[in-house]
Amino acid sequence: MLKVLAACGNGMGSSMVIKMKIEKALREIGVADFKVDYCSVGEAKSQAGGYDIVVASKHLIHELDGRTQGSLVGLDNLMDDAEIKEKLSGLVSEEV
Repeated sequence: MLKVLAACGNGMGSSMVIKMKIEKALREIGVADFKVDYCSVGEAKSQAGGYDIVVASKHLIHELDGRTQGSLVGLDNLMDDAEIKEKLSGLVSEEV
């Protein structure tokens, strides 16, 4: 199972929206077995190690450097479905 963590500045609304967009993108890519969680970047610092992919905005992703063996994905636009799908597509083939 592919495990993905969506993180945002405070862990409230935007990370939930990113979570839903990641789930949609993974389904479109053809990934059937996945779990997507969400939290704040602060929480992600301690949780990132348990995930294959961690997604956050480009200006926050550096805070998670070295905290996971998985892949870090920095997004320019958190609401851009195409960017999320494009960045996950390249990683999913490596992870699955």
